[in-house]
Amino acid sequence: MSQLQRLTIADSQIQESQISLTAEQSHYLSRVLRLKQGDRFIVLAPHGQGWLAELMPAEVSQQSWIGKILEPVVERTELPIAITLMVALPKGNGLDEVVRQAAELGVTCIAPVVSDRTLLHPSPQKLDRWRRIAQEATEQSERQFVPSILEPVSFMDSLQREVALEQSHAAFLCVTRLASPHLLSCLLSPPSGAIPTTSITIAIGPEGGWTEAEVAQAIDAGFQPVSLGRRIFRAVTAPLVALSLVAAAQEFDSNPTQKV
Repeated sequence: MSQLQRLTIADSQIQESQISLTAEQSHYLSRVLRLKQGDRFIVLAPHGQGWLAELMPAEVSQQSWIGKILEPVVERTELPIAITLMVALPKGNGLDEVVRQAAELGVTCIAPVVSDRTLLHPSPQKLDRWRRIAQEATEQSERQFVPSILEPVSFMDSLQREVALEQSHAAFLCVTRLASPHLLSCLLSPPSGAIPTTSITIAIGPEGGWTEAEVAQAIDAGFQPVSLGRRIFRAVTAPLVALSLVAAAQEFDSNPTQKV
């Protein structure tokens, strides 16, 4: 079943025991993938539900199709912790790459921010593009959830959102050229007596890094400055490194007998 094509849908497409496919989805399944009547695929709803479905022609038109729901699909491909990636907008189309990689690695939410050194000020069309990329990456990596992509806001506004979160939330600010503990050590050895963490925010800066004022503001908001190692990563590489460390720490800890 894991090799079946995955298709993300909106809640409004679910109609009792069938899935109403859009014209674009019908075309993709029948013309691009060459699926025929009776072929099976997996549909994913926004909140993690999944079903095995069978492709059937719609009654209204021979050119459109529906998905007949056969049975629920229960899989465990998500990380045991919610991860928010707060990322300063990189230059050019750099966030396209970040969104794709972050979705594959299991991020829950991507929060683009405009920092003091941010050069890009994206158009509304960019947000739609990032959400499409997240959806495609979700289907490709066989995840259950499509990560949410928030509208870009200022760094200070994003920090205010973090302050309102519960105590079981941990927040890390990735920095360079500062004497800070490695992110991995913080993930594997949390302070004794700390409340178990159920969600994490990882903040990644722009080209040139965070300014001193931004680092101070983040610390005041409860962020722990951390290092990603001795090398300086590009703005589009640092999120990949940080999320890989989080995913490895979480999956190794939750499956202690699993061989790598």
